[in-house]
Amino acid sequence: MGVQTAMDEVLGAPTIVQALRAADDVAFEAGRDAGVRTLRVLSTALAGADDIAAIASVHALAEMHDEEALRTLVALLSDRRPFIREHAAWALAQSLPRPDAVARLIAMVAAGGFTGMLAQHTIEKWSVAAGETLAVSLESTLLTVTDARARAAVIETLGLVHHPIATRLLRGFAVDENEPDAAREAAVAALGQRRGEAAVADDLEALVTGERRLAKVARLALLDLDPVPPAHGRADGLTVAQLFLHADIDRSLSAAGAGDNGGIATLLVRLGDALTTDISGAVSRVLTLSRGSLDQSAEDLLQLAGTTGGHVYAHVPLAAEPVSSAAAWPFRVAARRGIRRALRAAGGADVLHLRMADVGSLAAADVARELGIPTVFTVAPDPHSVIQSLQDAGSLTREGFGETDLREHFWFRARLVQTLAASASHSVLFPRPNLARDMRELVGIDIDSHSERHTAVAEGVDLAVIDRAVADARSAATATDGADRSDPAFAALAAHLEALAPERRGLPLLVTVGRMHRVKGMATLVDAWTRSPLSERANLLIVGGDLAAPSRDERLQLDLIEGVVPSPERARRGLIVAGHQPNDVAARWIAAARFGLPGRAAPGGVYVCASIKEEFGLAVLEAMATGLVVVTPDGGGPATYVDHGDTGFLTATWDRERLADAIGAALDRAAAGDEALAERAREVVASRFTIQAMAETLAPIYGSVVAQEAEFVEATRIAA
Repeated sequence: MGVQTAMDEVLGAPTIVQALRAADDVAFEAGRDAGVRTLRVLSTALAGADDIAAIASVHALAEMHDEEALRTLVALLSDRRPFIREHAAWALAQSLPRPDAVARLIAMVAAGGFTGMLAQHTIEKWSVAAGETLAVSLESTLLTVTDARARAAVIETLGLVHHPIATRLLRGFAVDENEPDAAREAAVAALGQRRGEAAVADDLEALVTGERRLAKVARLALLDLDPVPPAHGRADGLTVAQLFLHADIDRSLSAAGAGDNGGIATLLVRLGDALTTDISGAVSRVLTLSRGSLDQSAEDLLQLAGTTGGHVYAHVPLAAEPVSSAAAWPFRVAARRGIRRALRAAGGADVLHLRMADVGSLAAADVARELGIPTVFTVAPDPHSVIQSLQDAGSLTREGFGETDLREHFWFRARLVQTLAASASHSVLFPRPNLARDMRELVGIDIDSHSERHTAVAEGVDLAVIDRAVADARSAATATDGADRSDPAFAALAAHLEALAPERRGLPLLVTVGRMHRVKGMATLVDAWTRSPLSERANLLIVGGDLAAPSRDERLQLDLIEGVVPSPERARRGLIVAGHQPNDVAARWIAAARFGLPGRAAPGGVYVCASIKEEFGLAVLEAMATGLVVVTPDGGGPATYVDHGDTGFLTATWDRERLADAIGAALDRAAAGDEALAERAREVVASRFTIQAMAETLAPIYGSVVAQEAEFVEATRIAA
């Protein structure tokens, strides 16, 4: 093709997603022809106005392995554009160590954030060949860095350098009472990775007394040096590990809808239970890993070491306070250590299921390679679908891509999806109307090639929970003596409704449940509702978000909602922002939208999912199983199960007018009170989308992956 032709493909691509995919060809051609003309083409693109072409050039320079190209790449660490500096730090990981880049990379580490994580990753890769140089450079930097957070980041990076100089320095920082606590903790955690090095255990033993955070870190570091041995042999069935590190996952799902505790948190709880109770007995144990405290992590290790079956929960400590998924990238090293610790305590896992292109999957994939655990990866066109939707809405352009990428990390996440899919033993895919085409055009994966390695698996919901909610809501709707007050969930909803203006209590409910995040479209829904006749036809109930201590993403959405409907006006205008609720409470509220509450809400409510994109839509399925008419995005998973015009309405949710029109049509449909419609909607879910059906589909996949791995190991042994 040639590098100029490849670059022309990037510049001429009709969509941003296609341009991102075309960038791979630029890198390939640059590596194939590392000449002066190639360098000229890349330099021209770097100086141009097209951000995607410029970023493509950065990564292409790294593939040339040419001295002049690498000098140019190192120089980009000082480029005036922050997004170019970030991509240069990432791309340099493909080269041999460059002494002229080390100081700037360490400065990026000290500055923190996503860029710091990328710079740290490059230093870690270089440490194999240049450990002494990097240890000395990091030591020199620490002579001038005084900020506690920055010192901790640099010391953590020093911990990734396995050289005697680094070990000596870490031991000193760990016991130095003049060091900030965060810096000492980073040194102590790193010493836990120095197995077999003299006197390290003695240093850690001296720090474990007391209840301060440093002592807790030291206890975990000692366990890393000398892991708790499993107190059991391997069970007959498989051990499957699954994780989502950005949620507080517990059996009761008490934090559902707060922060990043979205549908995936609910799914992992229900799926782990279903897999371990499946009558086939293929899976005997499921390990579900999520974020947690240092104390929780230490307590979990004994349970993991002593448990052979059932659904077991383990916690990975990332930070002193919970952080959102978007802000968690700098905790890559902590995530990796916590995941490794948990899996070792459990005696390993037969297969590790990864689902998100996030720091948890990034770290877990490293641990899986280290421990020889095969992976299954659920591949979704994310962030690809988000990019496409934002471009369609006009809020993302090629010229502004670099600045957006700094915040959203689209380029890195898209490449991470490709990497995780390529290294997985098996790929699981969400059903979509045009699955093969979308995976090929959006993600660049041909699922028709080696189709035996790809399986479409529908997610599922727990119908028992929903059916109980429907039965209770039906009873509450017919109560005339305040019997609905006997159920705390309905009593809480009634209190919200009674706070509305009296004239609004005879209207039906529009309800939406989920994380309060830009992608979920909560603020968009409020805007579409309040600026249309919908606000006179129905009240709006938003369930989700931590109202007491909102994350950054939640705060942004709450501020947008406040700008449209200020808090003092909500009762008069019919808006209820209820915050997150336990999963069973949310199920009852959804059911109440269908049947109404006497004197407080009319029957004939509608469920609205205003997400920019929805890969599958568990909450939508729960609403359908309840019998509600639903409004959802017109792409992704919902398009495979919503019968447009009957059980729901598919629309371009990013367009406020079209969203409002779809909601209006749904209210008309729901007003008919068609019991047959509700039965059809529930049957769709019952026949295809239960959590039990999902478990029955996944268990054989896990078994085949483990069998293939065993065959590979045996073939390798024989060949040796």
